Amino acid sequence: MNPADLGLPVDVPSTALFTDHYELTMLQAALANGTADRRSVFEVFTRRLPEGRRYGVVGGTGRVLDAVENFRFDTAVLEFLRERAVVDMRTLDWLSSYRFSGDIWGYPEGEVYFPGSPILRVEGSFAECVLLETVILSILNHDSAIAAAASRMASAAGDRPLIEMGARRTHELAAVAASRAAYVGGFASTSDLAAGFRYGIPTVGTSAHAFTLLHDSERDAFTAQVASLGRGTTLLVDTYDVAEAVRAAVDIAGPELGAVRIDSGDLLLVAHRVRHQLDELGATGTRIVVTSDLDEYAIASLAAAPVDAYGVGTQLVTGSGHPTCSMVYKLVARAESADPKAPLVPVAKKATGGKTSIGGRKWAARRPDADGVAEAEVVGTGPVPAALAGRQLLVQLVKGGEVVAREPLEAARDRHRAARAGLPISATQLSRGDAVIPTEYA
Repeated sequence: MNPADLGLPVDVPSTALFTDHYELTMLQAALANGTADRRSVFEVFTRRLPEGRRYGVVGGTGRVLDAVENFRFDTAVLEFLRERAVVDMRTLDWLSSYRFSGDIWGYPEGEVYFPGSPILRVEGSFAECVLLETVILSILNHDSAIAAAASRMASAAGDRPLIEMGARRTHELAAVAASRAAYVGGFASTSDLAAGFRYGIPTVGTSAHAFTLLHDSERDAFTAQVASLGRGTTLLVDTYDVAEAVRAAVDIAGPELGAVRIDSGDLLLVAHRVRHQLDELGATGTRIVVTSDLDEYAIASLAAAPVDAYGVGTQLVTGSGHPTCSMVYKLVARAESADPKAPLVPVAKKATGGKTSIGGRKWAARRPDADGVAEAEVVGTGPVPAALAGRQLLVQLVKGGEVVAREPLEAARDRHRAARAGLPISATQLSRGDAVIPTEYA
């Protein structure tokens, strides 16, 4: 059984209203003046990475494909638009049969990106492409921010697994998307059951402080948990006195105790003390899990601590200080008429304040150095140089309105691990700096 096929309350029957009002008013005006059917090319890119970040991570591509497929104006949605007089009847009639029939190319999910990278390219008529702007940006900006934070945390954690546990720190639907993006970025599991059900991500969890406080004593709580979940469970040991709790935990579960979790205090100091105490009690195989508002810097500071796993919540689901990637969706080329054979003309916004863009339908490739390490992101609008022809980054995701590149989440996760490994080693440094490789325009 594929859980994604079952659907969940987190899925919605239509994504058509996940858009801005002006997308529909633009459509109405374009239908009226005859430009709606002009062949057009839109691209998603970002002009800069969040401050201090060395690379970005493409997250949410699979969700974008779902959103495009579900972008339908059903009777209830059309009636809402009619009652509010958002658009005229001609436009409502056009929307009633809307189906995206164009092509979408993009960086596959899990790939890394840099300023100017054409992360997604949407091609079709102006009318059908412009409507997708808001929902595509909503997904890619959120999921890529989470995936980038997750990647930095996974790099800092090394071989130690990371548990995503931020559902209580964000919107309930965003929590599911965040779990998915975190898994792409390198997290091993999630506490969110909806994410586990919807995407097949491994779920974990045992108990909170409330369970300990429910009982007359900490020993009673531990006894009940071990009786229910077995000796391999994880006991939370910082409700009262950590040393006493560890002693009781091993006494009750024996040396087979799976793990203890520490959620407060000086984690570096406490972890060393707990490891020493567990070893003295013969529980040498009992693991130590630490939580408590961790981010990539806190995780890196614990590299020398006897910690076996990290649980991360707030900082992950808020992008560790950068909850968006500032991606934009811009028209970069369009035909001069509705004639399907009319050639594409590059177009670009030219403005002050760093908001300029580069016109033309683009390709992208990553050039390696002599050792096979990436040295530049090359973006161009003309012919692809022969030396880069086999290194192009964009793949076709949608062809003639049909999704052609759906893949398991594990594929995106594996791809990200390989993409990050192909960057210069300085990409994993947490110190602030510019993009780890430059973007060159051919």
